[in-house]
Amino acid sequence: MIYTDTRDSSVKVDFRTAVMNGMNAKTGGLYMPLSFPRLEQSFLDKIPEPSFRDVAFNMARPYVEGEIPDSDLEALIADAYPFVSQVVPIDPVTYVLELFHGPTCAFKDFGARFMARVMSYFNRNEKDNLHILVATSGDTGSAVGSAFSGVPGIDVTILYPDGKISPLQEKQLSTFTGNVRALKVKGNFDDCQRLVKTAFTDTELRSRFRLSSANSINISRLLPQSFYYMYSSLVVRNRIPHDSKIDGGSIIVSVPSGNFGNLTSGLIAREMGAPIDGFIAATNKNHTVPDWIATGEYKARDSVATLSNAMDVGAPSNWERINAMYTLEDVRKLFASYWTDDEGTLKAIKECNTNTGYIIDPHGAVAWKAWNDIRKGAMESLVAGTLECDKDKPGLTKNIPLWAEKAVQKKAVCVVLETAAPAKFGQTVVNAIGREPAMPERLEKVLSLPDRAIPMEKDYETFKSFLMETL
Repeated sequence: MIYTDTRDSSVKVDFRTAVMNGMNAKTGGLYMPLSFPRLEQSFLDKIPEPSFRDVAFNMARPYVEGEIPDSDLEALIADAYPFVSQVVPIDPVTYVLELFHGPTCAFKDFGARFMARVMSYFNRNEKDNLHILVATSGDTGSAVGSAFSGVPGIDVTILYPDGKISPLQEKQLSTFTGNVRALKVKGNFDDCQRLVKTAFTDTELRSRFRLSSANSINISRLLPQSFYYMYSSLVVRNRIPHDSKIDGGSIIVSVPSGNFGNLTSGLIAREMGAPIDGFIAATNKNHTVPDWIATGEYKARDSVATLSNAMDVGAPSNWERINAMYTLEDVRKLFASYWTDDEGTLKAIKECNTNTGYIIDPHGAVAWKAWNDIRKGAMESLVAGTLECDKDKPGLTKNIPLWAEKAVQKKAVCVVLETAAPAKFGQTVVNAIGREPAMPERLEKVLSLPDRAIPMEKDYETFKSFLMETL
């Protein structure tokens, strides 16, 4: 597979180069495959559906062809995924895709563990360390730190916004030792991301160190997230006749979105044959992409803090990939676009629990609320032209996706992505429903570990000096 650059289509590199560089230092662009090979229909039509690992192998294979032999790829996938995503029906037309059964209880484990093993594979004969720089607004850092902890030849520096993530998330980040370190930056996520991106385009820094990224700007973290979209959509397709008895039902996926890497992975799965008719891009008050969909003008902005902090991104990196894959009109046909505020998030956690008995985290709650509003009449009002669509107020943007009529006719089901264990946001859940969610044992263990995070200013020269002295 050949990979190109979102900013320069003349760029042609192999998978190893795209992975190890993270992004194109010359242009600042992101790597993308030249094509998205569709899986064989006979594979997609299997009943029962293929296992998660079979899906992962068949989806990854064309992207690493000629660089990772099949036997090594199979071993890599088996090592990366001792856990799987779980599809949980919470009502006849709504499924929660639980992505928190990995070691750090967040969806980032799926991408980070695959990426760590791929990088280790490619780095095995190198003399110098590979230095990973990663910015996180919540769960990315802990997943990356866990995935790379103890991996020889790879060094990891994690940047997170001081005071802007949940206490448990910070504990997961600040307690790493050995080859993984965390910097708590006096700023927001966009400041952290800016420091990392600037470092990648710093000629002096790159001449001294081998740098790569573990954010969703790295293609090896983005591609494996597409595995669970394919797997879950095949599971749900086979369940629809029994659960809701809808004939010819459409599958819609509601994605809590911040940096838009997760949703981009869903697009890749759809291109490869996943039976997904469309997406709901569900955001919080950081609604840069919904505003772009509404107005046609993309305006990056400073992020604002919300209860769904992992989505607090004002300048989402992966918008660039979406913009490279589709025209704006294509996006408007494929996406329903939606945002809500903290009040809406709390209300969604409570209503989801009251209506279904399911306890959902603040990120999944945004996605659930978007779907619940759509099926309870918002899409019907939008199609009828009676819905007020003000981009500065919570709700849907004015575009009508191609699958809108299916939603209005009650012929759509939705997969809601639950991206983190509710216990990671225990106080928010308590505020919403009056009781704490269950705490996974693997999260309890980190609470007693000492904090080791290093304070860091948000100006680049201070950050660069730290790297020059430390790496």
